[in-house]
Amino acid sequence: MAGKKGLYLLCSLLISVPMTAQETNPVWLDMNQAELDAAYDQAVYAPNLEQVLARQAANSRLAREALGQPLRFRYGEQQDEGLDVYPSGEEDSPILIYIHGGTWRFGVAADNAFAAQHLVNAGFNYVVPDFSSVQVFAGDLEGLVGQLQRAVAWVYEHADEFGGDTQRIYLAGFSSGAHLAGVLLTTDWLAMGLPPDPFKGALLCSGMYDMTPVALSFRREFVKLNEDNIPRLSPQSNLKSINTPLLVAYGTRETPEFQRQARDFVEALQSVGKPADLVVGEEYNHFEIIETLGNPYGILGNAVRDLLAGRVP
Repeated sequence: MAGKKGLYLLCSLLISVPMTAQETNPVWLDMNQAELDAAYDQAVYAPNLEQVLARQAANSRLAREALGQPLRFRYGEQQDEGLDVYPSGEEDSPILIYIHGGTWRFGVAADNAFAAQHLVNAGFNYVVPDFSSVQVFAGDLEGLVGQLQRAVAWVYEHADEFGGDTQRIYLAGFSSGAHLAGVLLTTDWLAMGLPPDPFKGALLCSGMYDMTPVALSFRREFVKLNEDNIPRLSPQSNLKSINTPLLVAYGTRETPEFQRQARDFVEALQSVGKPADLVVGEEYNHFEIIETLGNPYGILGNAVRDLLAGRVP
């Protein structure tokens, strides 16, 4: 796993577009191209990136040692379309679906079990879908959205196979996974044969909710964004479709853009009367804050309990 984490860091650093004389003018807010690229490159603001990712993978192995291997199910026909379920062991217990991060390119369910022990002990069935790298879809994020929509539909239709309660499905996502989770909240679920809002609550951590600046950043090198798909892929452009109570989290050591994205998204939701609130992790960087999901006394561990108890404005 150390090699994969090293590749993640190396790619993040190499793809950044170097500043030239022509790039000194602002391209987004008051940022020039190099500043905007840095604001969407977590490696710039989290020098311990590789260490924390390796720790999460190690803690995921420890969780499996404590809980046993997860149940593994297929939700589609493609190679990557499977999901891990860590069952609570209780009938009709709530379900938390977790969408992992990794710049839409990296990450597997097995390395995202670090929160499983805490969440299972809290009474959740913890579900982590695998999904393809966006590179499989030639940079089209809607390919990933389609996979995750099928994963959610599978969980709803097959919850009885692991003791889950379809009336208490919760959604969580981190980083690029928080973006994808945000798009899931805007899905027309009726068209897929599900209730219009299958989620009881959602926790989005350190995500992107307006894809306009993302399309201007170095991420355009591997994600294909344009004036046609940016509105569909921006949860902040589809506020009327979001009816799930939301907690939106970020750390104060994250990039300024990721912090602004969270604040602006919640402000926009609240301005149209949607139930949403901010969760701020003081002195956590992008990769450190998600670790608190696995701590019953951590920032996100507490946030999950708030969701389960319905303590969302």
